[in-house]
Amino acid sequence: MRRRFAMILAGGALLAAGCGPEETQARPTPDTPTTTRPAPAPTPAPVRRTLKPGAKGEDVRALQRRLRELRYDPGKADGRYGPSTRMAVWAFQKVHRLKPNGVVGKRVWAALDAPKQPPPVSREREDDRVDVDLRRQYLVVYRDGRPALITHISSGSGEYYCARDRGATVARCRYATTGTGDFRTGRRASGWEVSPLGRLYNPIYFNGGIAFHGALDVPSSPASHGCVRMPMHVAEYFPKLVRTGVPVHVRKPR
Repeated sequence: MRRRFAMILAGGALLAAGCGPEETQARPTPDTPTTTRPAPAPTPAPVRRTLKPGAKGEDVRALQRRLRELRYDPGKADGRYGPSTRMAVWAFQKVHRLKPNGVVGKRVWAALDAPKQPPPVSREREDDRVDVDLRRQYLVVYRDGRPALITHISSGSGEYYCARDRGATVARCRYATTGTGDFRTGRRASGWEVSPLGRLYNPIYFNGGIAFHGALDVPSSPASHGCVRMPMHVAEYFPKLVRTGVPVHVRKPR
């Protein structure tokens, strides 16, 4: 009987030793080598390729979305670097005092990461206004004190020309200039308006016969007879952004 009871106690001890998982795991001794996992490699910085007109891909789409966030309008974010995107890049480069060549390289990518606000062109800084920088060829529409649109423009070329004004019998000669000063938006028209000097899309006049308007050709340099040309896709909604009687400041800052 004592022998049987001893055997039962021994068996219970064996069963008790196998209940807890901690008791079944071997504990390393000082002489037991332990394995360590290598530290994870640092995540490499994203590679941004240089983008030029004609480029396609997700990085172009990312560029377009970023420009739109900053109130530059590259047109549809379709991943294609076309004319609308190029003109938005021109405007961005001009604001950041970079060469307006349309090439998105390291300096442009860096500026997109840490963008600057366009400096006001006048001491008059109404919450709702339009600032026109003739030297760098861009304009800024402000709504509630903040930029709502920054776009590339093409103003007066400075060339000498002669043309007959509407209703006049004799041609008048003058220089193709966009005058500086403080004005307000006035008469406007919807769609194409034909003038003695050409066709204007959705024009908004602010200084006599000088108007903001859309044009099929908005080169990187001044090329108009005096009006302020803008890209067609911008001119589509420009009249909704800029109401009648809004201050317009035209300057040629250093």
